[in-house]
Amino acid sequence: MTVQIEQEGAVFTLTISNPPMNTLNADVLRELDEAITKIAEDETVRALIITGDGDRAFVAGAEISEFLGLDEETAPALLGKGSGIFRRIEQLEIPVIAAINGYALGGGLELALACDIRVASAKAKVGLPEAKLGIVPGYGGTQRLTRIAGPGTAKELIFTGRMMDAEEAQRRGIIEVVADGEVLDKAREIAETITKNGPLAVSAAKRAIDEGAALPLDDALQLETDICSPLFGSGDMREGATAFLEKRQPQFTGR
Repeated sequence: MTVQIEQEGAVFTLTISNPPMNTLNADVLRELDEAITKIAEDETVRALIITGDGDRAFVAGAEISEFLGLDEETAPALLGKGSGIFRRIEQLEIPVIAAINGYALGGGLELALACDIRVASAKAKVGLPEAKLGIVPGYGGTQRLTRIAGPGTAKELIFTGRMMDAEEAQRRGIIEVVADGEVLDKAREIAETITKNGPLAVSAAKRAIDEGAALPLDDALQLETDICSPLFGSGDMREGATAFLEKRQPQFTGR
């Protein structure tokens, strides 16, 4: 198995293990797809961490050798598969945190961009080098990097195909940098903090942010109202408010 899932309380950790660089070949994509299905169906999970095995790479792109068997007619199937899996990750109701331990290149950066939060080691390097192969990012990189870091950064990084170090990537709003060796600990700290909050609220906030970003402001504000209002009828809201007034930790049930 190249994809493993571990559970610690309400936090799941998905690890991609395809040494030496955790590349995304057809088998890894298939197992990743299956793993996301299991996670989406598990009601006990409230946050997901995605990482790569070892400290050399998060995911250093796709298996380039597989490209040589593709042409204009067959490429859409591969691109659609990877793009579809990353979209499923993006649309999970729970927060997803990328723990980037080393290189996140090509499809690896595209995977990280599909996550809600990206934590990286100080030695991490990110990039979309597809232009060096005569292609463009095909798993959502052109679109998500533009939305996250702006069109100027997206164009410069994609046009040049260069690698960006952790400091610059943080400055451009792509990742949050922590000390080497502390990436998973920081990701777990964030995940555990999230799981202490109301799961309905966290899921609603994710939906409001993601869907509202594509709308005009007036429409996005109405969306926020529409998403927030039903929460006032939830048991979680009553528990949260009561716990606050009673000066105790709330015990949310997601109902």
